[in-house]
Amino acid sequence: MRRRNPNAGLVVFWVKLRQKGYTRSITGLYRMLRKLGEVRQTLPNPKYIPKPYEKMYYPGQRVQIDVKFVPSACIVGDSKGEKFYQYTAIDEYSRFRYIEAFKEHSTYSSMVFLEHMLRAFLFKVECVQTDNGLEFTKRLIKGNNLTLFETKLKELGIRHKLIKPFTPRHNGKVERSHRKDNEYFYANYKFYSFEDFKKQLAVNNRKYNNFPMRPLGWKSPKDFLNHFLQTGEVVFP
Repeated sequence: MRRRNPNAGLVVFWVKLRQKGYTRSITGLYRMLRKLGEVRQTLPNPKYIPKPYEKMYYPGQRVQIDVKFVPSACIVGDSKGEKFYQYTAIDEYSRFRYIEAFKEHSTYSSMVFLEHMLRAFLFKVECVQTDNGLEFTKRLIKGNNLTLFETKLKELGIRHKLIKPFTPRHNGKVERSHRKDNEYFYANYKFYSFEDFKKQLAVNNRKYNNFPMRPLGWKSPKDFLNHFLQTGEVVFP
């Protein structure tokens, strides 16, 4: 049987043997194959080697945007059962962040968030990077018409960079920001209404922008950004 099925994996080979009347367990089969030197040799998967990170040299060179679904366990009281969303934008150079609460995630909400983000940021934005969600783009579906979000970007002359599908690590800064929000914000707070969520989210963002970070040489994103805006000096901690 092994000579006829040299490349069959352990489970597949065991099933084929069972069909022929074999009665031992999978572990018993493995021990016997190892004893006879008949264990299939598999090549290791190629190790993932991350590309060198592209450094940013000034605020607005590239901004990452993503949407977070607010955990349902956090929404209580009269709002229980509703869905809230957190839109997040992070400047890759300064880590300065702008977040906003929405009741829906759609291309319209994305466009509104973009307009509000540009007013909140004190610098010009050259490039926006997002995933391939339908709230941002229709690139992966038939037709490929521009969304409201993409139309607004084009109107403002801002380049839209889309990450490779199914690779959220390419939007690493905003993804890490969402993980931290899970640990320190959503794990400890409840929201009794959308207005309550909106107010608490704004407080959380102020704390974030004023908290010292190791990647910024233990400066807060706000201080790091202000230093550049006042001096024009590019700093790599």
